[in-house]
Amino acid sequence: MWLARLSRGFASVQLPLVPFPVHKLDAKVFPTTAETTREEVLHYLKDMLTIRRIEITSDNYYKNKDIRGFCHLCDGQEAVAVGMEGALTKQDCLITAYRVHGQAYMRGETPRAIFAEMFGRVTGSSKGKGGSMHFYNKDTNFYGGNGIVGAQVSVGAGLAFALKYENKPNVAAIMYGDGAANQGQVAEASNMAALWHLPAMFICENNRYGMGTSTKRAAANTLYYTRGDPIPGFLIDGQNVFQVREGFKFAKKWALEHGPIFVEINTYRYHGHSMSDPGTTYRSREEVDGVRSHQDPIEVLKSLAFAQKLVSEEEVKDMEKSIRKTVEEAAKQAHEDPWPTSQDLFTDVYDSSVKSKSYVDELRDVEVTHKVVV
Repeated sequence: MWLARLSRGFASVQLPLVPFPVHKLDAKVFPTTAETTREEVLHYLKDMLTIRRIEITSDNYYKNKDIRGFCHLCDGQEAVAVGMEGALTKQDCLITAYRVHGQAYMRGETPRAIFAEMFGRVTGSSKGKGGSMHFYNKDTNFYGGNGIVGAQVSVGAGLAFALKYENKPNVAAIMYGDGAANQGQVAEASNMAALWHLPAMFICENNRYGMGTSTKRAAANTLYYTRGDPIPGFLIDGQNVFQVREGFKFAKKWALEHGPIFVEINTYRYHGHSMSDPGTTYRSREEVDGVRSHQDPIEVLKSLAFAQKLVSEEEVKDMEKSIRKTVEEAAKQAHEDPWPTSQDLFTDVYDSSVKSKSYVDELRDVEVTHKVVV
């Protein structure tokens, strides 16, 4: 049950809905309350509702065959992206897997750029070359969006190494799913991070199913926050935006002062693994409906806001209407944006800032003196 007090525009929210389970940490170091304001609640609601509408709209366009290839939706997991960004800055590095639309939006991508990327249009986040799994924004230190299961974890450890090497006061948030948690890259990268005391947060976004396999059928140890061995860890309720935020405030501070930390986020996806998966063969409709009814992250935040009179129901309805209109217009604009040209196949292949000759140019300068027979 939420317990809160409103004073001078602030609300003190009792946290968490469940305690922070910990591994090699003192549970007493975690907060039991989180300060918020009406403006902040409105901001969180707007971001979460926008991500939800982006996913609903993407679902419709995919079914109409306007989005092709792989597409993984994150509706049901909105509090993860929003809560994390409430604790981090754009100077902190973020890398994740393929269920990426929410993180892309929170790292500065517009709905239009997100849709354009999925439509394969040149105005997309990656100029239409990446699609649903491959968003990227160097300006906000967002490194994707990666399609190979678990491979981003090693890259994320490299980002943490770079931050430490350059003496920057920032961390690398390295996200992966419960399915990827069993990949060797996680063990190898976290081992190196521990040896070198890197400012790395290894974040398992556990939505209970790796593709169509439940965690209990895939992992001998389903307590993913304990997987770091000597690296401490803790568990977050991913349906509670404030617990996510407060948890990552602690995780960032720890990583900067002590080195790597493991964070598991318990969340849930409403759609199947991808658009080709109805998501009903390995779980019941009753299970999905139960989460929607009792653990939906947006409804959890709404309940708090209504109970404490921070926001009115009418305000939220108006916000929802406005967001729906904005997102649908963005999708329509993106759908009308131009396709990449054939010449775009040759752009972004080489770094244009490098003044030395490319390997191809050097080959052209070499006088051929021998014939090679293959």
